[in-house]
Amino acid sequence: MRQTWRRYFGPSTMVTAAFIGPGTVTMCTIVGVRTGSALLWALVFSVVATVVLQEMSARLGVVTRLGMGEALRERLPQGLARFGALALVFSAIVVGNAAYEGGNLSGAVLGIQAWFTNGVADGAVDSASSVDWIGIALPIIMGVFAFSVLYRGRFKVIERELVGLVGIMSVVFLTTMVMSSPDWSEVLRGFVTPNIPAGEWLLVVGLVGTTVVPYNLFLHASVVQERYAGPDELPDLRRENATAIILGGIISMSIVITSAANVQGTGIRSVMDMAQALEPLLGAWAPYVLGLGLFAAGISSAITAPLATAYAVKGIMGWSDGLQDRRFRAVWISILGIGVLSAMSGFSPIGVIQFAQVANGILLPLLAGVLWWLTSSERIMGDYANSPSVRLLGGGVVFVTVLIAGRSLWSVFGG
Repeated sequence: MRQTWRRYFGPSTMVTAAFIGPGTVTMCTIVGVRTGSALLWALVFSVVATVVLQEMSARLGVVTRLGMGEALRERLPQGLARFGALALVFSAIVVGNAAYEGGNLSGAVLGIQAWFTNGVADGAVDSASSVDWIGIALPIIMGVFAFSVLYRGRFKVIERELVGLVGIMSVVFLTTMVMSSPDWSEVLRGFVTPNIPAGEWLLVVGLVGTTVVPYNLFLHASVVQERYAGPDELPDLRRENATAIILGGIISMSIVITSAANVQGTGIRSVMDMAQALEPLLGAWAPYVLGLGLFAAGISSAITAPLATAYAVKGIMGWSDGLQDRRFRAVWISILGIGVLSAMSGFSPIGVIQFAQVANGILLPLLAGVLWWLTSSERIMGDYANSPSVRLLGGGVVFVTVLIAGRSLWSVFGG
């Protein structure tokens, strides 16, 4: 039984735990509220793109035994281009994750607050403005939990904790979707009919941007080396990768479908606002059920974001030691500490987050293009280079990320 479980869940599930965070949960809720099921097709594309890119990243790690940071450092030509690429990675991953970590912990705190107070259902509790002892103590408790998982430096422990959190999210959001009794014909149309309601292009960008996450490419290429010994195990990796990413996509889709079925057209802006609308369906359990899902989303991302940052810096700097190295630990402790302080104070670093969004908007297509080039090179990958079909599919994904990034950056700069 355990061996069967490990065939389908492992390092790739950490990627799912990373991209199903409070931002994704909130974005999917907003999409359902504003557009119903109309943008489910965009989530399908996001899942396909993530499966393709994460498989390439993981295969690079297993075949070359290099993380993305090491691959960029060693394989890009010397000179200004390599320096610029590494500087962009540092800006987007390190600065970005430091800015987002407060949101991850705040999401986990907001979920837990639903268990201590009825304020969530009444719209009275806001973790960003709460100044009572709960609003101060809970970020510390969440930070200590994340610290304890990461500090042990044992990959299997981290993997097991994150698989469990993904399992919680799956049960919560899928059960809620089924109980909502959505219009399945409308859901099917949303899957198969590409359509963007007027003025909602940025929601498409948001759905793709919260699923296809640059830092997950660094995380995945590194963590697969802990599980897979060599290229002979690539079929197992591909099966596990597809299972984890598709499961993450299903979780996102279930949130969209639930909010579309219950609260479409309202002024609800977050998953915890949705608890009030679901009270006729779930009764007094509504804030507790959704609070559990939001807690799992927040704390899982709060663990993976510092870990991915440490792997990225490790590769850029050329450090050879692993999870228990003092420098590696110093990086993730710094990111986690910034997140705890941000969540405790309620401070939202808007300017830093906007900078991180711009940096990630530039980084994603560049990183996807470099990854496609690295994994297509027979000199680097040998017999495990991209097949013609994967080259074509991966090239298409890269092209679409360029278009989406361009549109996103255009919107940020007031286009």
